[in-house]
Amino acid sequence: MTRVFAIAERELLKFFRSPALMITSMLLPLAQLLILGNAFGGRVQHTTLAVVDQDHGPQALRVIEMLRAVHVNANTFNPVMYDDQQTAVEDVRNGRVQGALVIPANFSRKVYAQTRPHIGLIVDNTDGFISSTYEGEMQALADALNAPDIEQRMAQKIAVSTVELYPYIEYMKYLLPGSITLAIFVSVMIGGGIVYIDDKARGIHEGYLVTPITGPELILGLNLAGAVKAMASGLVITTIGMLLSGIVIFNPFRIFWLLLLIVLTASAFICMTSFMMARVDDPMIPRAIFGVLNTLLFFPSGAIYPVGAFPTWLRVVAAVDPFTYAVHGFRAMLLKEAGFAAIWPDVTFLAVFTILTWTGTALLFKRTL
Repeated sequence: MTRVFAIAERELLKFFRSPALMITSMLLPLAQLLILGNAFGGRVQHTTLAVVDQDHGPQALRVIEMLRAVHVNANTFNPVMYDDQQTAVEDVRNGRVQGALVIPANFSRKVYAQTRPHIGLIVDNTDGFISSTYEGEMQALADALNAPDIEQRMAQKIAVSTVELYPYIEYMKYLLPGSITLAIFVSVMIGGGIVYIDDKARGIHEGYLVTPITGPELILGLNLAGAVKAMASGLVITTIGMLLSGIVIFNPFRIFWLLLLIVLTASAFICMTSFMMARVDDPMIPRAIFGVLNTLLFFPSGAIYPVGAFPTWLRVVAAVDPFTYAVHGFRAMLLKEAGFAAIWPDVTFLAVFTILTWTGTALLFKRTL
């Protein structure tokens, strides 16, 4: 038993002599609890609804006032006025707005004449959470409009006609962009900054230090190797996922943008992990961090539940999370008939994020034992 206690004492001393490892093991599980507790089951809020008023009559004004009332009270969406339907549909397709409500011409006249008036709702059904929320809100709005102040024998009925831009999206397809992003990140965790730390722990890195290679060159070589492995993983998961979910892409431009997203995502993740591990010497720290870091980056990204349902502080996390932009870009390329206009913010963020984290790694890295 003496030898057992000696081993236990040694492991405990190693733990308590590493304050970073202690803080990581205590605080990150708490952060994981907060994120998981808030990332699921929330109400969709802070989205944008395009409103195209082609009627400009009193009943159309009544509809717009009710939409603004929803914004003030439930804050499900913020109605934004559009001049034409085509621009609104294009903005829904590119993700600038999450839905569009079209009030057709002669809507007020049809309400007064009781000749089957209707309003049109255009939704991006690649996100079933937001589209179903919009459909429910518009049906409630129609029911409120149909309720007369004084009961009539034959009351007019206003109906909502929903137009889905895409064929039915199964949840497996909805999760595919997040699965691709997660696969790239797992590959980066295995072949990223943790490898150099293990090499340092084994003394292997001393072979690098006796060569004339500079610090930035060493970082670039390690990041390049890790990015290639992550890109290969992303390509495999993308291919298998498309086969399993029945997604087919014939447009060569969409295939090119998809490949570009894979390259940028892998580059951003490998540079991020290298930046985080630039000054780490203890090989236990990355193992303690990466498992929880996976949760901290994956769940706030909108891969499983829309960002619009998050509380304000968690939406701030999503805004700086590279997972968010990777998932949005893959979803636009795989599930929508969108072009570069839909993903250029994602491409820009990932490219800038890669440059900044690589620069930070080069500044922090020390070419010493």
